[in-house]
Amino acid sequence: MAETQHTRSEGRPAGGGGEWLTLGQAASYLGVAQSTIRKWSDGGRLPAFYTPGGHRRFQRGDLDSFLAGSRGVHARSAPLVLVVDDDEHLREFVRVNLEMDGYTVREAASAEEGLAALEKESPDVILLDVMMPGMDGWEMLRRVHDRHGVGAIPVIMFSGKVDEATERAAEQGAQAFLGKPFDPQQLIESTKQLIRA
Repeated sequence: MAETQHTRSEGRPAGGGGEWLTLGQAASYLGVAQSTIRKWSDGGRLPAFYTPGGHRRFQRGDLDSFLAGSRGVHARSAPLVLVVDDDEHLREFVRVNLEMDGYTVREAASAEEGLAALEKESPDVILLDVMMPGMDGWEMLRRVHDRHGVGAIPVIMFSGKVDEATERAAEQGAQAFLGKPFDPQQLIESTKQLIRA
C-alpha cells in the first residue's frame, strides 16, 4: 500500500539507520496503546517521522532507547499498574488517566497475556476483570497467588456479576472489588489509594 511506501519518502530524518515501524507496530513493540505512542511523540518524548500522508513512523533504535530510559525511571519512581481486561476502551481510559498522574501502566487483553506480563515485571497493583474469554479472572488470581503469594501483589477485581463476586473476591484474597457498570474514575481512585496504602 502507499502508506508503507512512504516510509522511504523524502524528508525522512537522516542517519541512524535501522528499521522503521508504523504506529501500530511501535505500540506493540513497547507494549502500550497507540494513543500512548501518539501522546509521547506529540509531547516530544519519542522521536517520530511524519510521512507526506501524515502517518507517523518510528525508528526501532529510538524505541529501544526510549524503553531503556523508561525502565530506569520506572524502576526508581513510578508505580507500575497492570490492567487485565478484554475491553480495549476501558483499558485505554484507565491507562491514559493513570499515566497522566505519573503511573506506569501495562495492558493485557486476556488472563494469559496478564500472566505473561507478570513474568517480565512484577506490578505494584493488578486491575483484573473477572469475565474474560478463555481463562477468567478468578483463575488468574489463583495463579498470581500461587507464584507470588497471597497479598504480595494487591489486586482490584471488577465484574458485572456484583452479588456473587463481591464476597468471592474477598475470600480469594483480592484487596478490592468494583461492580460493573462503574465510573472508571472510581477504579482509578481505588488504584491510587491502594498504592498509597
